[in-house]
Amino acid sequence: MTTPPDAGLLFDVAAPPTPVERLLLLADQYVQHNDMLDRLLRTAGPPSEPTAHVAPAQRLAAATRTAIKAVTDERLFRSADLSDAVVRLQQIAFLSDASADQQLLLARTLTALAPEAAMGCADALAFEIRHRRGSPPEAPDRPLTGTQHTALWEIGCGNVVATNSLGRQYVHNRDERVLIGTLRELEADGLAERVPKSAPSAYIGGPLQDRIRLTAAGTIALAAAISRPRAARTPATTPASVPSAAKTATRTH
Repeated sequence: MTTPPDAGLLFDVAAPPTPVERLLLLADQYVQHNDMLDRLLRTAGPPSEPTAHVAPAQRLAAATRTAIKAVTDERLFRSADLSDAVVRLQQIAFLSDASADQQLLLARTLTALAPEAAMGCADALAFEIRHRRGSPPEAPDRPLTGTQHTALWEIGCGNVVATNSLGRQYVHNRDERVLIGTLRELEADGLAERVPKSAPSAYIGGPLQDRIRLTAAGTIALAAAISRPRAARTPATTPASVPSAAKTATRTH
């Protein structure tokens, strides 16, 4: 006689992502997609897989439309910011679809701004949810510090990579500076991880870099942080908007 499975196991499944978490995950999908395109474009000579981006781009367009439905299913009052966020998501879906019909270089251009756009939409949605419902998620036992929050945001936008050279470790970032000490804290807490040799090289012919990504726990932590009222956060937890795209780097021995 077959022993029935434990009843508890039948229902021990992970909760589906919240709409805010879904948008952060969408940003990460676009970061990975753009990394793949960059690696193909940095390959010497003609790309060996000129159509490798087609199916992933179509899947991303579908994932973006799913995210749009998750936002609209919240049935929030349509503020100007939320309306703009939905329009941006629709544009992302359109551009991702369109990129599937283009050659690699143009395809990469069409999805270049998708990660940061998805992150911005997540922030707009989180603001609208807490503004309309007034029930922010419960603060964690160990809330993020300002530098950790900024680092997670930059990682979510696809702005952080790491390299090793001559025994030293470097963290390269765009916009807000991310210190290697902060990155190590996030890795130790299971909020961030590095994927070796998944990001494009810094220059043609150079070595691939390690992409820094949010873990599942990091996605949940960042979504919760941006979903809480600003007054309830630790100081300086909202990433500042920096117009310059100049890249900086930190290093350690």
